[in-house]
Amino acid sequence: GLHQICQKDPAGFTRTLQRVLHIPIPEPRDFAVLNADLTEIEPVERRVDTLLRAETDEGMYLLVVESQGKRDDAKRSSWAYYLSYLYAKYGWEPVLIVLTQSVATARWAARPIRLGLPGWHSLTVRPLVLSPENVPLIADETEAQRDVFLAAFSAMTHGRGPGATAILKPLAAALASTDTESAGMLAQFVESCLVDVEAKQTWKELMMAVHYFFRHEVAEKVREEGREEGRAQAKAEMVLQILDWRTVMVPDAVRERVQACTDPDQLEVWAQRAVHATAAEDLFVGDSKPLSD
Repeated sequence: GLHQICQKDPAGFTRTLQRVLHIPIPEPRDFAVLNADLTEIEPVERRVDTLLRAETDEGMYLLVVESQGKRDDAKRSSWAYYLSYLYAKYGWEPVLIVLTQSVATARWAARPIRLGLPGWHSLTVRPLVLSPENVPLIADETEAQRDVFLAAFSAMTHGRGPGATAILKPLAAALASTDTESAGMLAQFVESCLVDVEAKQTWKELMMAVHYFFRHEVAEKVREEGREEGRAQAKAEMVLQILDWRTVMVPDAVRERVQACTDPDQLEVWAQRAVHATAAEDLFVGDSKPLSD
């Protein structure tokens, strides 16, 4: 009865809200009772870029990471849906984090998403935004070596502008002194985010100088043996490791096709696609040979 009376007299219900809660609800001109069933009969694909579970002393959190290239007003409703759905599914607090290379996009994304009445919002979404405005531009080699991931992230965030070039030399030196397998993958990610032509060329030259690829354990074998087959094998392993590092599930058919490829140029294309792929099959989108072959 408490909710059905609202259907029978919506105008009376809104007047009650105004009088009891003192909420300045605009006077409605008309009402329509809509279907209250929110079940989605047909599956609707909704996918966040990255979803992380973070366990802290204060509790469990979900980090919802979205990479945003430009303004997209449809995202505002999607983001509100993502957070509500994830909270209902897991019962953990979701935190929305938006990453962008654009200052204008960052300012748009940072605007709170308020659903409800003016002055009384039923749901407010406040994204955390990382952009060139707040991500430090790391141009010092010592600082880059102190936190190689932050230095790489800095280069990727500032990769759209000419300021990226100043970060690349200290980052390359930091990667050269890093003995982890992630060094090669970080270098690959950085290259994919560089938009400025001069910066992209500078990065390729720096990577040739420090031989980041040959720091990979499989590539070390290549350098010792000097075999083209080994070089292709190392690149294939790099493609699969990028997917693994990004927690993209790799079916056996995809793994077998990558490992069977002996064309370094094709593997390089797949490595570039692996940086952005949301599914392992995305590696082959645009190739003349379908996966089924």
